[in-house]
Amino acid sequence: MYAWIFRNLPGPLWMRILTALVLIAGVVLLLMNYVFPWFSEFSFLNPLTDSTIGGS
Repeated sequence: MYAWIFRNLPGPLWMRILTALVLIAGVVLLLMNYVFPWFSEFSFLNPLTDSTIGGS
């Protein structure tokens, strides 16, 4: 899948690398700002937010 995306990006190699980095940064930004905060609202699906500190 990634090879297909990289092959279909326009331009020379340096431009494809730059475009791929921008796309990766965009996906990471989208995940960090919208998807992960939305998913954290559903704590019953995410066992990583359970805390045992202070519990008996």
